[in-house]
Amino acid sequence: MPKNKTHSGTSKRVRVTGTGKLLHDKGRRQTHLMQKKSTARTRLDDGPTSVSKADTKRVKRLLGK
Repeated sequence: MPKNKTHSGTSKRVRVTGTGKLLHDKGRRQTHLMQKKSTARTRLDDGPTSVSKADTKRVKRLLGK
């Protein structure tokens, strides 16, 4: 039986922690018009967040886990 290939787009966006949780960065932080957005708004988008429980099974399958 052949092995499943890792989805390269997902592997660039999601990382697996040592305990098996899936972390990803929020998408609104990488835009270029950041000076007009408030500091509180950009702070909310800062840092990694975990993948929702509903999507965990699908993302793990894309990563080949």
